[in-house]
Amino acid sequence: MPSFLIEHIAVKGIAASVPKHIERNEHYPYLNREDINKFIELTGIEERRVASDQICTSDLCKAAAERLIEDLNWDKSEIDILVFISQTPDYILPNTAPLLQERLGLSKACMAFDIPLGCSGYVYGLSVISGMMKAAGLRKGLLLAGDTITKYNSPKDKSAMPLFGDAGSATALQFDTHAPNLQFDLGTDGSGYMAIIIPDGAARNKTTAASLEAKMVEEGIERNNCQLALEGMDVFSFGITTVPKAVNNLIKHFNLDIANVDHFVFHQANGMMNKMIAKKLKLPEEKVPYSLKNFGNTSCATIPLTIVTNLKKQMETKPTSLVLCGFGVGLSWGSVHLQTNKIIITDLLEI
Repeated sequence: MPSFLIEHIAVKGIAASVPKHIERNEHYPYLNREDINKFIELTGIEERRVASDQICTSDLCKAAAERLIEDLNWDKSEIDILVFISQTPDYILPNTAPLLQERLGLSKACMAFDIPLGCSGYVYGLSVISGMMKAAGLRKGLLLAGDTITKYNSPKDKSAMPLFGDAGSATALQFDTHAPNLQFDLGTDGSGYMAIIIPDGAARNKTTAASLEAKMVEEGIERNNCQLALEGMDVFSFGITTVPKAVNNLIKHFNLDIANVDHFVFHQANGMMNKMIAKKLKLPEEKVPYSLKNFGNTSCATIPLTIVTNLKKQMETKPTSLVLCGFGVGLSWGSVHLQTNKIIITDLLEI
């Protein structure tokens, strides 16, 4: 696992946006009352935000970015880079980042590009944008991360539909020679790519009439090949074995003192998995915030969404030390230790 640090880049603010529409898992029609109660108990997910057909990931990220820019009182002409992290872009091509550059009214001198990553994407995105800002001496940057993965879920798939919600986020970064180092540890195991996959719809398996035919995989799981397929036990095993090792590697490599880390913010996969990860790392419960109850698994938006909904008061009023860890589809994972100093955390936006 490569471990590295990036100097002179400070996180200045974080914003998150969710759709207004709420779906409660107690009303999920394809599980009986006993099974849905068990699902909620195990995953911790009671409700999720679901985007309408008119709302794309870019819309959620744009709303978060606009509010964050306003709260920071940033001059848009000074934003030199925009990176969009998502597996649910507006189009197959072009990239969504150029669309957001134009919609946000950023300078034509602003570089903008997509990174199509899911659960680990927020940490990977932080490493890419901060690395480019440091290397090129860029002044200000926006990392926009989100997914509307419910658009690719089968409503009749009990293994996926009640798990996922939709959200977008914006993180503002600035070149600052006094900023504490960002410390990263990243890894990948592509042999597990089938664990979370949409089989058809891209160049390897183009969409055909057969792609859209719903098939009964097993009782309670019916989907077509253009919808998300999740091997839950494979993902669970990956999470509880790989993630603790990855976080420990970050801690060991950079000689971090867990006692001095205020919070460990993990990708919100599911409650049982995350609690087992925290237990293996011997973390106090109060140091591990969750947003699963009200939002479910929002892919690459889970980490900033958890920060916005749980840590706003602390991070706006005092210096905060965080370890963030994203893990999942790919399979891939990434951890980062960062320190903030009274940054802007916007109120959660609903659109």
